[in-house]
Amino acid sequence: MTQTTERRVPRLNARGHGAASDRAFNGLSLGAGLLVLAILALILITTTREAWPAINYAGLDFITRKDWIPLEVAGAGPVYGALSFVYGTAVVSFLALIFAVPVSIGIALFLTELAPRRLRSTVTTIIDLLASIPSVVFGLWGIIVVGPALVNVYDAIHGALGGIPVIGRLFGEPVSTGRGFMTAGIIVAIMIIPIITSITREVFATVPEADKHAALALGATRWEMIKGAVFPHSFGGVVGAIMLGLGRAMGETIAVALVIGAATQVTPNLFASGNALASVIALNFGDPGVPPGRSALIALGVLLFAITIIVNYGARLVVRRAEIRMKGAAA
Repeated sequence: MTQTTERRVPRLNARGHGAASDRAFNGLSLGAGLLVLAILALILITTTREAWPAINYAGLDFITRKDWIPLEVAGAGPVYGALSFVYGTAVVSFLALIFAVPVSIGIALFLTELAPRRLRSTVTTIIDLLASIPSVVFGLWGIIVVGPALVNVYDAIHGALGGIPVIGRLFGEPVSTGRGFMTAGIIVAIMIIPIITSITREVFATVPEADKHAALALGATRWEMIKGAVFPHSFGGVVGAIMLGLGRAMGETIAVALVIGAATQVTPNLFASGNALASVIALNFGDPGVPPGRSALIALGVLLFAITIIVNYGARLVVRRAEIRMKGAAA
């Protein structure tokens, strides 16, 4: 009996030590999660406080007006309207997603379903290297190479489609330098392809092999197997990958500032120059103009932060509704 008791005591101590370790780990995990929320709250509070003078000065016109004149002209005070920059951010991000999403999903499908093992590792390494290139390098490449090279392409598209009543407004007269919404969208698309591809590839890799084999055993082609087994299982993850890419596209600064043209305007012409929220902040923060110019630039950052939150929350709603429909269809 004595030996049995002596043997059980260390086991009880080990269990107690394990429970204490679990509690400590849970506390650390909870603290890390709360720390992230606290940091986001502090960012929102401090930036809103710094931006309040400009918001109070411009009022609702800060969102609805498209003019941005940070200087006093003819005795009139400065004008701060962010509509042109919100429009530019939306156009560039939308164009980037149009170009990047099909390419990213195609690369991810190739790597998970078709590529040999040696080629798979090579392509994955190249994609990871592409993600590590600084944004200023993409911007300089866009100014020196991409923009001038695309001017002739833009002219050809304008010549072919410019006379069509509605479509012609989208493909109007391009600027001579090639710096505009379309060039910025192409550059940002190249920048977000690695992000979307990497996450989408990992999501596709989680699809159970049994589901794929079952679809093929029932006579489905490879594309039918992908459409019926891979895409439904991976829908939420793919949307999440696209949202991360969209967040990068909306917040991209230096590359967009170099290739978008820095023109304050709202125009349907995708070949025209424009500006975006992040690029305006980067280009003008050193010389914000007369007060409250600095606060106005910070207010642009708050507006971009709010738009990002709204977009991500909308994506969550889309994924949640799609998952509910899929579960209902499966039942």
